[in-house]
Amino acid sequence: MLQQTRVEAVRPYYENWMEHFPTVEALAAADGDEVLRQWQGLGYYSRARNLHDSVKEVVSRYGGRIPAEKSELLTLKGIGDYTAGAISSLAYNKDETAVDGNVLRVFARLYGIRENILSAKVKKKVTELAREQLPEGKAGVFNEALIEFGALLCIPKSPKCGECPLRHFCEAKATGLEKELPLRITGKDTPTERYAVLICRKSHTVLIHRRPSEGLLASMWEFPMVRCDQPHGDGAGLRHYLSGQGLVVSVEETVTAELKHVFSHKKWDLAVYEGRYVSGELAESEVWRWLPVEKYAALPWAGPHGKLTACL
Repeated sequence: MLQQTRVEAVRPYYENWMEHFPTVEALAAADGDEVLRQWQGLGYYSRARNLHDSVKEVVSRYGGRIPAEKSELLTLKGIGDYTAGAISSLAYNKDETAVDGNVLRVFARLYGIRENILSAKVKKKVTELAREQLPEGKAGVFNEALIEFGALLCIPKSPKCGECPLRHFCEAKATGLEKELPLRITGKDTPTERYAVLICRKSHTVLIHRRPSEGLLASMWEFPMVRCDQPHGDGAGLRHYLSGQGLVVSVEETVTAELKHVFSHKKWDLAVYEGRYVSGELAESEVWRWLPVEKYAALPWAGPHGKLTACL
């Protein structure tokens, strides 16, 4: 959960998660939709799917005990260098580094690294520096201290240099670059995608669609939506889209609601329409469903579509 998400945001989700899945075996046995639903709100849903897959492997391959060796951890889905190092050092006190964003920032300032912190070159350099200073037999304490130091003192925008025990050894502080470092160069603007979304009613049900099993918000549920170029939606595009699924629907002319949602790499602008079923039958499919309104809370919803359930 702490991959790309701060501790303060994670804590309530973690506590809820542990209530639902208190053991490795409980999580491995859980339904995929239930796993995604309990993760809902944290974003980056591939983390939940990867965790679920990895836990199943831990149960089948390792008898329910998470492996201690970094090399074995790296074979599990969704576990990269940082997570493997963190588990190995923090849980088993193995002599492994755990370089996350906090540690990258600390070393970039401490050593005055004036290169893009997002580059593989800098990540490798910082990992080597951390490994050189790793105290044998105390890797867990060392890694946790570095991560906490970056989270509490050497923070991103306004580092607390006056309280820092390393300020006399810090290259960034000595050169007045503590607020400029680390350098983060993304090289691209965040694109905006516009969609028209339909809340289509049939008696006491609404039409929903499951997203593909790969890609953004994989396997999450959403209301039918189509990409549109105009800023105020596209009701005709929605009718045409659903006719391809075997349905005739009516769509109101005016937009009911507008929503914006920001991902790490793109933005969505959603124009929401109300509509009603007229005739036709959905083709046999696992990705379309008429959902009773009272059951919406049992499903994992894709991003902003969860907010739209308030319109039901």
